[in-house]
Amino acid sequence: MSMPRLAKSIEALPISGDVLELACGTGQWTRLLYRRARSLTALDAAPEMLRHARDRMQGTTTRFIEADIFEWEPDRQYDTVFLAFWLSHVPPAEMEPFWYLLRWALAPGGCVVFLDDSPAKAEIEELADGAPVPTVHRTLTDGSRHLAVKVLRDPAELSSQLNGLGWESHVEAIDPFHLTGVARPRETA
Repeated sequence: MSMPRLAKSIEALPISGDVLELACGTGQWTRLLYRRARSLTALDAAPEMLRHARDRMQGTTTRFIEADIFEWEPDRQYDTVFLAFWLSHVPPAEMEPFWYLLRWALAPGGCVVFLDDSPAKAEIEELADGAPVPTVHRTLTDGSRHLAVKVLRDPAELSSQLNGLGWESHVEAIDPFHLTGVARPRETA
């Protein structure tokens, strides 16, 4: 599915209010979020990615934060937390603390919205053998090769896992290679 078709698939998702985009990368999703947000904060760990995102968002009021998501602590709460192709990079051992962080970042009544790869993507990934967590090889445009965590989660299994972590979620396949989801913290008694 092309970027324009994937972008269209998120139009119906509940993205509004004060929005936090995690792992914004070069900002390709940031512009789409900006049109729907009252305020937008975009976070990424890589300064070079943030430079591209800032260039893309020049002339807007987007707030950019350089931080490692696994070390970051939000300084405010958001109505929507958005992740595009990041959830599959969360190692299994980090899922619980990561979703705890998301709960902390959400304002009451807020939701997490995500778009990611589905298990069918494994057909076209170059899997790394012997890694302690699911990992793929990545070759960058400069020719350098890197390993990246890539956990391809099935929609039903992901929903069940989120339910076990205290979230109500709706996760569905949008085509053979991609899934989308919305998760809201379950109210605690």
